[in-house]
Amino acid sequence: MQYRKLGQSDLNVSRISLGTMTFGSQNTEAEAWEQLDYAVANGVNLLDTAEMYPVPSDPQYQGDSEAIIGRWMQARGNREQLILATKVTGPGDMCGYIRPDIGLGRRAIHEAIDLSLARLQTDYVDLYQLHWPERKTNYFGQLGYLEAAEDSDGVALEETLTALKELVDAGKVRYVGLSNETAWGTMKCLQLAQSLGLPRVVSVQNPYSLLNRSLEVGLAEVLLREQVDLLAYSPLAFGTLSGKYLGGVRPEGSRLALYPNYQRYLTEQGQAATAAYVALARDASLDPSQMALAYVNSRPFLGSNIIGASKLEQLRSNIASAELELSTDVLAQIEAIHSRFTYPCP
Repeated sequence: MQYRKLGQSDLNVSRISLGTMTFGSQNTEAEAWEQLDYAVANGVNLLDTAEMYPVPSDPQYQGDSEAIIGRWMQARGNREQLILATKVTGPGDMCGYIRPDIGLGRRAIHEAIDLSLARLQTDYVDLYQLHWPERKTNYFGQLGYLEAAEDSDGVALEETLTALKELVDAGKVRYVGLSNETAWGTMKCLQLAQSLGLPRVVSVQNPYSLLNRSLEVGLAEVLLREQVDLLAYSPLAFGTLSGKYLGGVRPEGSRLALYPNYQRYLTEQGQAATAAYVALARDASLDPSQMALAYVNSRPFLGSNIIGASKLEQLRSNIASAELELSTDVLAQIEAIHSRFTYPCP
């Protein structure tokens, strides 16, 4: 396993990290512990979770992913060997049940971290992330941004970052990060940090995969020039890049069989691009999932590649991708496919 300092922090994170949004719904606690044990034994040290997990969000399960990790860490006695990342939920009807004042205001952030720390059974988290912006902007699959509407901006970023500073000063949080954020939002946070002495974000957790390279247009330059690292989520596009959904197949127990509304990567262009990438992998005698992950692993702006798996055999294969280096020829063919299907799925 390779390791890298995350942004301008002193967090030495593994190239592959373990996402936990299936813990408590798709995965039982016993299965989650098995995944955690295997991942850590194979060099993974970054665990990523969120107060709203598991996904899909549901009052019946909310917070269970954090609680499972907390019980596992207590049983293993390994908190100090791990880099623990969680997120505070942004505003939205889908998760309004979590708190009456759901969003990124000062009171909400303080309440959220205390509840997360209790579930995780720890005094601090290494990385605390804003799950999505307070303002309305182009995230969750929206490419275009046509009109700035200040009346929908919600809580000011200055208030949010000031609240995060209070958490850092209190020792509850070591570093802060963003998620589902844009180039403008990232730069604005960096500007406020510099001008007001507020915490400097060290990472942005956004979707990135062979099917969704939209962040390369603007955000990649910000990441590289400002030394802020990407935590890539959905590197397999909900498992689509494995090829298992081609031809309308829905394997029993798979994410799209359980949650058929997750259609983001099943556009006509997305399926055509997926077929091309899967064919390339097989022609090169590569596993399609490992090729897709190895591509993400190779990007210079990557801090860590967040993998998630519902089955242990998937986890084994995904972690093994850390040892795969793609040839110049395969990389060139990936770019050729990308030129044909540049943004098949936002």
